[in-house]
Amino acid sequence: MRLSAAGMLGLALAFSTGCGNGPKPTPPNILFILTDDQSYLEVGAYGNPEVGTPHIDRLADRGVRFLRAYNMGSTSPAVCVPSRTMLNTGRFLWSAMALDQEDWHARGLFWTDRMRAAGYRTYMSGKWHVRRDVGSLFDVVRNPRPGMPDVFPDRTPEAYDRPFEGEEDPWSPWDERLGGYWEGGTHWSEVLASDALEFIEEASGRSEPFFMYLAFNAPHDPRQSPREYVEGYDAEALELPPSYLPRYPFAEAIGSGPDLRDERLAPFPRTEHAVRVHRRELYAIITHLDAQIGRILEALDRSGLADKTWVFLTSDHGLAVGRHGLMGKQNMYDHSLRVPLIVVGPEAEAGATIETPVYLQDVMPTTLDLAGAAGHEVDFRSLLPLIRRERAASYAAIYGAYLDLQRCVVEGRHKLVLYPAVGRVRLFDLESDPHEVRDLSENPEFRPVIGQLLRHLIELQAQMGDELDLAEAFPDWF
Repeated sequence: MRLSAAGMLGLALAFSTGCGNGPKPTPPNILFILTDDQSYLEVGAYGNPEVGTPHIDRLADRGVRFLRAYNMGSTSPAVCVPSRTMLNTGRFLWSAMALDQEDWHARGLFWTDRMRAAGYRTYMSGKWHVRRDVGSLFDVVRNPRPGMPDVFPDRTPEAYDRPFEGEEDPWSPWDERLGGYWEGGTHWSEVLASDALEFIEEASGRSEPFFMYLAFNAPHDPRQSPREYVEGYDAEALELPPSYLPRYPFAEAIGSGPDLRDERLAPFPRTEHAVRVHRRELYAIITHLDAQIGRILEALDRSGLADKTWVFLTSDHGLAVGRHGLMGKQNMYDHSLRVPLIVVGPEAEAGATIETPVYLQDVMPTTLDLAGAAGHEVDFRSLLPLIRRERAASYAAIYGAYLDLQRCVVEGRHKLVLYPAVGRVRLFDLESDPHEVRDLSENPEFRPVIGQLLRHLIELQAQMGDELDLAEAFPDWF
């Protein structure tokens, strides 16, 4: 059978519109905003009255807040690399880090590959920190950034081992001569927001839906921001974290001792003064970051596209910054594993909260669902059934890992943490002790709870491809 050109066009249109049942609705736009090193505890909408995040808070009022969003952990001290690799591949930790990324891209399985195949025009600005070349994955790329601004102990010693009370602080967060976020003349967060405004303007003049991946480096150290933001906080008026300690007794055993770069930012032992100053700088860069997010959201509203756009805001992990005597994110405490996760869209109930545990990387399959994109070979699970109240939970338990030095499992109200190098077991009741300061592991009453959580952790290890032999490190439990 032969068809004329007009006939072939008509046949193609019939199939593309459901065989004559009308055109398929255009998939929604996706705006994904990712911050770096921002714990859920550093957002006003998550219960912190000290930090100013008015724009993020207003976004939370417009959509759903996930109260227990976790990162799965890391295979390296640079926790953001596995976090973002999981996010962009959709694979659980050990599988994600073992992937041949060249082959994954050739098969069209990166997040952006799938969105482009679904008809999206894709945009990216900011931090990437995934091995695959970013230029091959997005249609438009502006100002891709490395893992962190170029401030290291051997190049900028002023940023480390500081401050000491009664001594002049060698570091100034607003001194542009020190480089870091100021490299290039304009703060990196401001550059990213300006890129986003251009992306939105361009996208508003096009017919296809957009996928924007906007990845801030902030509030990762060096925590630099304009002077007015820093002076907006009084360091000595800030409260110390409830879990503040001068030293963490297991720091060396978990890989968070003085040799770890993140931990060298503040003096040992930690002092109340040093922790307050670092928290002041953390809050300042977050408030500056929040102002840039406000610019992006206002531009989206002005464009007329907001009603057709799903907005996702999260971070790749959190930070200790004085909690438990730690400064970094290389630990299994909630202040480092848990992040803000806010979803705004046509089906997201304004002001709603969801408490069931999820992973931040669940954002990826959620957007695939919304786009009608292929979701095969994705380990993480869409948030839409939770948002629509079609399902009460996505995971029976949450798994966490850091190198071969730490493991954890969260189930219900309890968290079991294991330190294999020293055979240490720790148990916390997250409901009665959200700051994780009371270890219940020595209480005989909780031995059955530990045994059950340990069995579930071993089951999760098998699912994850985690080959660490816990029986060798904890013979008393096997």
